[in-house]
Amino acid sequence: MKSINTLILGFLLILAPSAWAAEKVYTFGVVPQQAASEMEETWAPFLAWVSAKSGVKLRFETAPDIPTFEKRLGQGKYDIAYMNPYHYTVFHKKPGYEALAKEKDRKIKGILVVRKDSSIKDIRDLNGATLVFPAPAAFAASILPRVALRKEGIAFTPKFVTSHDSVYLIVARGQHPAGGGIVRTLEMLDPAVQGELRVLWSTPGYTSHAIAGNPRLTKAIAIKLRDTLVGMGDDPVGRKMLSLIGFRGMDPARDSDWDDIRQLHITEQDTLE
Repeated sequence: MKSINTLILGFLLILAPSAWAAEKVYTFGVVPQQAASEMEETWAPFLAWVSAKSGVKLRFETAPDIPTFEKRLGQGKYDIAYMNPYHYTVFHKKPGYEALAKEKDRKIKGILVVRKDSSIKDIRDLNGATLVFPAPAAFAASILPRVALRKEGIAFTPKFVTSHDSVYLIVARGQHPAGGGIVRTLEMLDPAVQGELRVLWSTPGYTSHAIAGNPRLTKAIAIKLRDTLVGMGDDPVGRKMLSLIGFRGMDPARDSDWDDIRQLHITEQDTLE
């Protein structure tokens, strides 16, 4: 896959306007749900296609872990960012990220996974266990499962790692009995690792991640990006680029789309260890 994606990226860069060398480059930050090298392999061709179609040059960026990504969002370091729904509700307030688009026809669901051969059949079987999560403020993969477990009176010790993939690998290796993730990243996992896991529990569906623009973006740039993202599903190569990041398509987004997240009344305490 890597060599194919590299060729696609090179082809798209050839198509890009030569004038880009003198144009502004906009940073596109992506929440680090997977290893940075794996993310770049899929997101870089995706962003190259969007750049070529929109005329807005984008550069893939991420962070070593989710807490660092959160910090950079709070500082407004990314021009555009793909962030979880809870983060969007926080960073829409300050520094003012504004939703542009979201994945089409998908609600985000948090899951708890265990080894396929595990004797654990119910979340109550996790009482007293150490469980792994990507980060304290990872919405569906961490906040929702932890809140649910506590509401059920299940005692557990959370252990935070660097990404969704790290959670899955740790559980697959039997290092801890269960961990949190989301359906999309589980579906994108290496089939050999995925085959070692099963979903023990899942949340209801909520509005998924936002692609949002920093308030410093001009309205013209924001509209170009939104229209290009939403139009990807109508283009054969665009659909290929969407599949690389596990998307079916894109819908235009507005701030009120995340009111279902706001209605959960997640507190700062819920996002702490």
